[in-house]
Amino acid sequence: MANITWYIILVFCLFTIIFLVNYFWILKRGYKKIALNKSHKKAKKLEDFVGLSILIPKFKLDVKKMNLKYVFILSSIINAFIISFTFMVIYIIPWDLPFQLLLGFVLLFALIYASYELLGRHLVKKGWSKK
Repeated sequence: MANITWYIILVFCLFTIIFLVNYFWILKRGYKKIALNKSHKKAKKLEDFVGLSILIPKFKLDVKKMNLKYVFILSSIINAFIISFTFMVIYIIPWDLPFQLLLGFVLLFALIYASYELLGRHLVKKGWSKK
C-alpha cells in the first residue's frame, strides 16, 4: 500500500512540474515571441506550436475566435498528463529495458493521438471552427 501512495505522489509531482514548465516556459514565452514578431517577414505563427499545428488544420479551427489562454492551459495539461502517465506505466512495470522503451513509445503515440483528438473535438463544440 505504501508503494502505491509513493507512485501517486511521484506522478502528481511530475505532473505539476511538467505542467508549470510547459505552460510558463514554452507556451507563454513562445506566444510572447509570436506577438512581438508579427511585423517581421518570417514571423512565427501560432500554428508552429506542435499541438496546435495538428489541431488547427485537422479541425479547421479559427484562431481569431479561440481563447488562446484556455487552449494553452488545456494543451499544457494534456502534455503533462501524457508524459507523467507514460512515466508511471514504465516505472511500475518490471520489464527489461527494450520492452519498456517499446511500450513507452507505443503508449506515448497512442496518448498523443487520442488526447489531441479529444481536445480538437472539444474546441469544435465550443464553436471555434471556421464554419
